Amino acid sequence: MNAAVSFTMCTYGRLAWKMLPVYVFAQLLGSFLAAGTIYAVYYEAIHDYCGGNLTVTGVKATAGIFATYPAPYLSLLAGFFDQVCGTAMLLLCLMALSDQRNKPAAAGSEPLAVGLLVLLIGISLGSNSGYAINPTRDIAPRVFTAIAGWGADVFRSGNGWWWVPLVAPPIGGVLGAGIYKVFVEMHHQPVSGQGGQLVEELQEENTPLEKQKYISSGNVCV
Repeated sequence: MNAAVSFTMCTYGRLAWKMLPVYVFAQLLGSFLAAGTIYAVYYEAIHDYCGGNLTVTGVKATAGIFATYPAPYLSLLAGFFDQVCGTAMLLLCLMALSDQRNKPAAAGSEPLAVGLLVLLIGISLGSNSGYAINPTRDIAPRVFTAIAGWGADVFRSGNGWWWVPLVAPPIGGVLGAGIYKVFVEMHHQPVSGQGGQLVEELQEENTPLEKQKYISSGNVCV
């Protein structure tokens, strides 16, 4: 569900690069359709609230229901750092939760653990800009709102904020996962089984992410 996660997994060899366009297309389509669904369900509520005047900023702005926008005090530079930091935290923790040679989330509890992780990042790091930490989740609904009546202001608002959630999260994802690899994963001790052979866990670590049982990007729904 998160292109920053998919891009990071490709960067570190846990997902084949040829799969990235497929994942990103599915993520964009899912996010666009989700925005359309929310708009359809709450159509009357939205128009009752804003009186039919669909705006991005102002007292009765409604575009923020669908995509993220920066707080009035936030500069583009600070917002970029905000998104890099939030996504780095996300990927660092996801790497820890899925590390079979450390203390991963218990089998079957991965969705709950990831959900709580995203909730905690939102509570602690969401005030500045709504913590997109996901390029596809932000850009697809933004395009939908541009088509649905909010217009080009969805791209002009916040000094052209739209590109920050698109560019910063992949950078933060690679950074956060790299921090975990450098400070934790690279320091795992080799574990030998019978006959001096490495146990199956070590072989699993080097397989593509989508082939692993618990470290599947299909199970990492962000």
